[in-house]
Amino acid sequence: MQISYLKLDSELPTPRHAHPGDGGVDLYARTDFQLEPGERALVPTGVAVAIPVGFAGLVVPRSGLAIRYGFGVVNGPGLIDAGYRGEIKVVLVNHGDEGVSVNRGERIAQLVVVPVAVQDWVEVDELPDTDRGTGGFGSTGS
Repeated sequence: MQISYLKLDSELPTPRHAHPGDGGVDLYARTDFQLEPGERALVPTGVAVAIPVGFAGLVVPRSGLAIRYGFGVVNGPGLIDAGYRGEIKVVLVNHGDEGVSVNRGERIAQLVVVPVAVQDWVEVDELPDTDRGTGGFGSTGS
């Protein structure tokens, strides 16, 4: 599959897979920023994409940042719909115990493109029965 992209900052690296077969492409910080413990930041990535209809982009955390600094994606995964053409921005949070400085050009998240089902929502008077029924949180004994 081809994903068209627009570099909004020519000095940043092009989104790419770090290794053949990887599921996500790296996204990079367009600006320097500092995140203190508990703080959140909306970080621009310098790239916009055209995700094909029938697919969506999921912005997910990088495991290295999570383990080293306690960084996470607040609304993780962030959802990029096929019709969105603006700059991808990442909402990061520092769950760690210390402030962390991130430099422009550092990898901050990954973008994973996944297929999505075309949906036709139909209102009904009742739903069909299943073995699970309405059992929710903790209903399986875990």
